[in-house]
Amino acid sequence: MNPNDSGPLTAAQREIMEIVWLRGEVTVAEVRDELSGHRPVARNTVQTMMVRLEERGWLAHREDGRTFVYSAAKPRAASLGARVWQFVDRFFAGSPEQMVNALLEYRGLSDDEADRIRTMISAAEHEPRQVPQDAPRKSSKKRSRRR
Repeated sequence: MNPNDSGPLTAAQREIMEIVWLRGEVTVAEVRDELSGHRPVARNTVQTMMVRLEERGWLAHREDGRTFVYSAAKPRAASLGARVWQFVDRFFAGSPEQMVNALLEYRGLSDDEADRIRTMISAAEHEPRQVPQDAPRKSSKKRSRRR
């Protein structure tokens, strides 16, 4: 795995990041204490996961004496964006159009939802698209559709 990969988070990584996003700054001990309220977890496990999250670009740290104090290096929205990309890639062969078509065919939209989406599309058409440098890239290989 690329050490600078900031792609989708696993469930355990997301759980740690949610604690960081909520608190702003945390130590390994604070995260372990929070997680221990749900299930037993070793301090070394939490520390390893947080080091990996930092290697992947999700966390940053500063030193306070001998203690590392971690903070989020990416906003919560970056995690959601990576998950959406993964979802579109996995279930719709990378095609946002197919995803929208499935939404319209199987769920439908209220008039208010359709109006808000039209407004978002209109705004997106008039603003330059900014893709994060570490955003997943669309695969160049063709995928066959299952029938």
